[in-house]
Amino acid sequence: DIGREQGVVAAPRTLDELRRTAEDFKRQKIDLLGISGGDGTNYVTLTGFSEVYGAEPLPRVAFLPGGTMNTVADSLALPKGRLDSLVKAILERYSRGEGLPCLSQGTIEIDGKVAFIIGFGVIPGFLKEYYQTGAPSPWTAAKTLGKGLGSLLVRGPMIRRMTQTVEAEVETELGRWDSRAYFSIAASTIQNIGLGFRPFHRAQERSDAFHLLGIHTSPAGFAVELPRIYRAKPMPPDKCTEALVKRAVLRGRERFV
Repeated sequence: DIGREQGVVAAPRTLDELRRTAEDFKRQKIDLLGISGGDGTNYVTLTGFSEVYGAEPLPRVAFLPGGTMNTVADSLALPKGRLDSLVKAILERYSRGEGLPCLSQGTIEIDGKVAFIIGFGVIPGFLKEYYQTGAPSPWTAAKTLGKGLGSLLVRGPMIRRMTQTVEAEVETELGRWDSRAYFSIAASTIQNIGLGFRPFHRAQERSDAFHLLGIHTSPAGFAVELPRIYRAKPMPPDKCTEALVKRAVLRGRERFV
């Protein structure tokens, strides 16, 4: 019930309900959209609102971290805390006529979907193992990483599941990359990918571009680079092709979504 007296509260359970909520909020010309959830909730909500708003700018967005993965909120150093405390603090500033501190953060659009991070290859492979390891949490993520490294040492089945390569050709406004088997192709407008690892070290250099990585090394070759990635250092060019770009087209046997 928090915020009902000073705003509109909705809890859409389906994409249709989300669209109707976005249409209602747009009609009411809301000034601030608060999203309570994690990365998945943010992604789905922003995509739904973008479809409804079209060319019209979205309202300012407040991420209220309450999901199992809050990579974006953590990467942007957004305030943490209980949902009721965060909402109360926002409403109190509004009632006093104070402005809210804001930052501008770019997103990536892929097939009409709005995201901050996209990835193919090891990224969805890791997430699949992550969700099967236990209740989503930083501890579960760390445990999944540890199990994956252990599987790498003994050449076990888990590392093979996690590291299926992506056969693709990548084209950007800066040129075309080699058609090859990639360990991972990933793009982001934020540096952090979780657990303090920052592979997208150039992600926030420009507001109109995203950092694109094409990693083409073995699982062991990638594991060796983890300390550098943690320190936001680039991987060697013989292991990773990277660029700061405005657009990219991926062509391969798989359908990229």
